[in-house]
Amino acid sequence: MQSPDTPAQSPPESGTFAPSQLYAAAKMYYEEDATQAQVAAKLRVSRATVSRLLSQARRQGIVRIEVRAPHGGEDADLAATLAEAIGLQQVYLSAPLPAATPAKPTVEVMGSCLAPAVSRALAEVGLVPGDVLLVSSGRTVYEVAQFDLERIPGVLVVPTVGGNDQPEGWYQTNEITRLISTKLGGRPNYLFAPALPGPDLYDTLHADPSIQRVLDLWPKARCALMGVGAPPLLRDDIPQFVPTTAASLRAAVGDVCSRFYDRAGEAVDFPGGERLIAVDLPVLQQIPVGIAVAIGEEKVAPILAGARAGYFNRLVTDPATARQLLEAK
Repeated sequence: MQSPDTPAQSPPESGTFAPSQLYAAAKMYYEEDATQAQVAAKLRVSRATVSRLLSQARRQGIVRIEVRAPHGGEDADLAATLAEAIGLQQVYLSAPLPAATPAKPTVEVMGSCLAPAVSRALAEVGLVPGDVLLVSSGRTVYEVAQFDLERIPGVLVVPTVGGNDQPEGWYQTNEITRLISTKLGGRPNYLFAPALPGPDLYDTLHADPSIQRVLDLWPKARCALMGVGAPPLLRDDIPQFVPTTAASLRAAVGDVCSRFYDRAGEAVDFPGGERLIAVDLPVLQQIPVGIAVAIGEEKVAPILAGARAGYFNRLVTDPATARQLLEAK
């Protein structure tokens, strides 16, 4: 019988592993604080194989991870209570957000705190190579994408909206797609189109096979990772294509994937919105797992409305926003 300390051989292409390999990788990574690179060198396998070894060790119960709320009993049941209260399958709480400092702006603090919870949420979906993961634009998702996420090799990462004409990185969904694909070890699929093209360009884009290939992936998605936008007329940071002077947007309480909705969760359109290259709200409702990522008092109303409408069924947030959601509910 092979000792756990004996270097493991490369696994078969099928992805099955011997129990001794799973145990050896898990022991080094979780008990001896070795990095994945160190585990890979010791076992003489690739880092991607180490990621699969650790994932399979968790699935088989060789590794059991317990996550406790940072403030003990006060937050222990907060996630479950909130999920039940607003009709979600699950809520993932981040660590409490520390106060921002001049050297570390709020958005960086937000990304570093939310990334572990987002990684946990994605890992629990059980995505496999070839599954489609949709990602939205937005400041929160962009900041999360700067930090490490548990690898999901082979997953197809697909943007939910055009935006290659936007100046800010957090509204360029191809850039967010690239970042998340790199973190996950996935395969990026880019959408080379503005979010709101003119009438002639819209028809041309929809006739383009490379554009249509990405649009055809939207309804096939197994999971969508999306930010939740605050009320559009109250924001100082919004995509350039959104006509903030449009009277119809006065009814909008928020948006997901650049699709606006009111307090009842009903879609809110704007002039030219019929040309918007973005996943439709009814498509989001049909995706098996929708993970919203949002924090802050201004996100309370849009989170509640989006959850009520079924645009997402899981939420990553911080304890403070979770309590505000319960109070509002």
